[in-house]
Amino acid sequence: MKAAVIEEIGSKPVLKDVDEPARQAGQTLIEVAAAPLNPIDISTAAGRYPGGSPDTPYTAGREAVGRVLESDTLREGARVYASGLGFMAEHAVVPDDNALEIDSDVDDALASCFGVAGLAAWLALDWRGDVREGETVLVLGASGAVGLIAVQAAKLLGAGRVVAAARSEKGLQRASELGADATVKLDEHDDLAAAFVDACDGQLDLTIDPLWGPPGAAAVKATSFGGRVVQLGQSAGKEATLESGWIRAKLISILGHTNFAAPAGVRDDAFLRMIRHAAGGELTVDYDVMALDQVAEAWELQEASPGRKLVLSPSGVP
Repeated sequence: MKAAVIEEIGSKPVLKDVDEPARQAGQTLIEVAAAPLNPIDISTAAGRYPGGSPDTPYTAGREAVGRVLESDTLREGARVYASGLGFMAEHAVVPDDNALEIDSDVDDALASCFGVAGLAAWLALDWRGDVREGETVLVLGASGAVGLIAVQAAKLLGAGRVVAAARSEKGLQRASELGADATVKLDEHDDLAAAFVDACDGQLDLTIDPLWGPPGAAAVKATSFGGRVVQLGQSAGKEATLESGWIRAKLISILGHTNFAAPAGVRDDAFLRMIRHAAGGELTVDYDVMALDQVAEAWELQEASPGRKLVLSPSGVP
């Protein structure tokens, strides 16, 4: 079968013919329909992922939507969301506990987007950020997949006002179309914290921050008394300079987030909730589908634009 293989750490994927995966007890064999390409795939292959990299060679891909071919626990033909490693291939095996049956009618590629990217947004808001009815939420990096999902998810979870912040004018326009009440263009303000406060009408309760760096610091400064900042990425910089008084005087909580730390049941529930909202037309993702044999091109596009959502299809582009 065809698979996108990382032959050594630091190299890009190569499409190769490999042996069919052998299913063991406790595993499910799936036919892959849609395998998203995520920044974590890039960092893992480059050796930059904090959790380490697998032994090489390995098949890339942390997640997929597919259909069950063989399983001891799931019915043949069931459509599942699978997570783990090795999904940029025609077939893959996954531990039974990592195969979640999809209970709503959503396109395979769209459904797959609610995995790594969708969970980063939803869990940051709900599980870590504890967003409350009527609160004001600031979404940094709102032009990317995680940010645009977060804009919509914040409203679905009860936020009263959602502010989108990004550098891309086009991305901010899209955020407005998807429900953002106000936008802030990050590179247009000398005092970014003041711009955030103004866009939030003076009350900022919760920030979703995949950027860190100067925008993250400005969000902390702008946060209201008792507010929270959920930190889930460093696209704008690994370091941010914060004044002690910003945090202690306002009892601000800065909360780290990674999807992998959430309990399995919490992740599964969040994924299925997003799928149901998508089926109801309340939640969407902008994505491009590319054929699996275009994986090298897709890899370069993802490296150049980390916020872009690309999904690989082993059966080709519809």
